Amino acid sequence: MGMNDFKPGDWLIYRKHKISSSPGPRAQNTMPAAKGESYSYVVEKYWIVSEVTGNGQIQLVTRLGKQHVVTDDDPRMRRPKWWERWLYSGRFRAVENSLMNESAHCT
Repeated sequence: MGMNDFKPGDWLIYRKHKISSSPGPRAQNTMPAAKGESYSYVVEKYWIVSEVTGNGQIQLVTRLGKQHVVTDDDPRMRRPKWWERWLYSGRFRAVENSLMNESAHCT
């Protein structure tokens, strides 16, 4: 996909697979379990690159400060399109703000 040119601060959309008994309003591709007790679905997450390693891995940070390490060719990850950057800018800015608040508390 040619996405090996990541740098800290880049915005990414990650399609996270989840299972629960009550999917939220952003759930996509919702499928009931065989016995109908839970659902399998995908939720798009709006994360930011916090670190790029030399071995093809990148570290992503969430709005709440959680860290996720993924490979730079993970098919569940993509860059936002121009209209997604505009439409979901508040979600990405929330991650950036939490990073700024976290670094302010560390000094």
